[in-house]
Amino acid sequence: MRNQTVLISGASIAGPALAYWLNRYGYTVTVVEKAPALRPGGQAVDFKGKTHLTVLERMGVLDEIHRHQTGRTDMIYVDDRGRERARLSGEFLGGDVEILRGDLARILYERTADACEYVFGDAVTALTDTDSGVHVEFQHAPARTFDLVIGCDGIHSGVRRLAFGPEADYVRHLGYYYCVAGAPGWGADPARRQRNSANAWHAPGRMAVEGGAKAAQMYLFASAELDYDRRDTAGQRRLVTERFAAMGGGVPDMLAELDTLDDFYLDSISQVRLDGHYTRGRVALVGDSAYGNTLGGFGTGLAVVGAYVLAGELVAADGDHTVAYARYDEIMRRYAKIAGNANAGRFMAPKTALGIRMRNWFLGSRAFNLMLKFSDDAANDIELRDYPALV
Repeated sequence: MRNQTVLISGASIAGPALAYWLNRYGYTVTVVEKAPALRPGGQAVDFKGKTHLTVLERMGVLDEIHRHQTGRTDMIYVDDRGRERARLSGEFLGGDVEILRGDLARILYERTADACEYVFGDAVTALTDTDSGVHVEFQHAPARTFDLVIGCDGIHSGVRRLAFGPEADYVRHLGYYYCVAGAPGWGADPARRQRNSANAWHAPGRMAVEGGAKAAQMYLFASAELDYDRRDTAGQRRLVTERFAAMGGGVPDMLAELDTLDDFYLDSISQVRLDGHYTRGRVALVGDSAYGNTLGGFGTGLAVVGAYVLAGELVAADGDHTVAYARYDEIMRRYAKIAGNANAGRFMAPKTALGIRMRNWFLGSRAFNLMLKFSDDAANDIELRDYPALV
C-alpha cells in the first residue's frame, strides 16, 4: 500500500522533513507552498537533546546543519542606563545547535527537490475527504485527488481550518505579540557580528532585544488580540514603533533602524490545542499546525520529530493510514506535552514591575536550573522507533 500519493501543504520545516521520509519509503509526494519561493533568512531556530539530534542524524543532515549553525548569544536584561539586571544564557536560548530557519529549509528542500514535486505560489482552498481519497482544490492549479493530505502549514494552518474547523476553535491567544526583523547579527553596527551577548531593554509588558540570537531585532509586548492586515508590513512596522516609542535605553535607535531590516514578521504568541487528535479521516497535521506554542522553545524539534514519527508509522502499517494515524496521535500526544502551557510572553516580558523583579530573581536561582533539567528530560521523553529498519 506504500505506492500512494501524498499532498503536503507547507514548505518551511515540517513539510520538507516529512517529504524526505515519505519519499524514502516509496510514496509519491507533492508539496504546495503559498510563498512564491523558499523563504531565505528568517529567525534562528534550534534543536535540543539526543532525540532531536538523532532524527537529524538519521536524515543525514546533522553535519550540514552544524556547518551552517549560528553563534549562540546571551540575552542580557538591562535597564535604561544599560545596567545588567538578569541574563539568559546562549546555551539555553540556542539549544545544542542553532541555525537560521531559511538555511534549514534550504537544506531540507535540497534533499527532496529532485524526487518530490514542489508547487510554489499556490495554496489549498478546499478539501473533500472520501473513502478513496481526498479531493483537493487549489487557488490556481487544477483540482487533484490524493490518497493522503498533511498540513505542515504553521500555526495559522489552512489545512487545519478546512479539515477540523475555524482557527478560533483551536488556537488560543496568550496575551502577547512578538516581532522579529533582520537576521541575527545584522545591523548598521558591524561590531554586532562580534558580540556574544544582546541587550534586552524591558518595561512592564514590553521587551526589545537588540542583536539577539533569533534576529537582529526582536520585540515582544502584551496586548489583547489585534485586528490588523497581515499583508500590510508597513502598517505592522508602525504598530511596533507606536508600542515602543516611549521606551528609553537603546530602543529609540532600534526603532530608527527598524525600517531598514528585511525579514520582518509580526504575529501573536499563541498555542494550538487539539487535545492530542492531530488526524481526521485522511488528513493529518504536523508541526505548529498540530502542536504549536509560539516561542515555546521546542517547535522546530517537534516538527522534525513529528514528521519522522508520522512517516515511520505509515510505513510500519504498510500504508494503512487508519492504523498509522492512531499510532501517530498516541505517540505525539504524549511527546507534544513538551510544548505544554508555557507562555513565553509572560516569562520574557512580565506585565508588572513586581513580575520583572521575580523573573530576574528566578533567572539566577536554583529553580531555573531545575527547570532547565526538566526541559532537557522532556525533550528526550520519547522512544524513537528505528523505522528505516522496516523498509
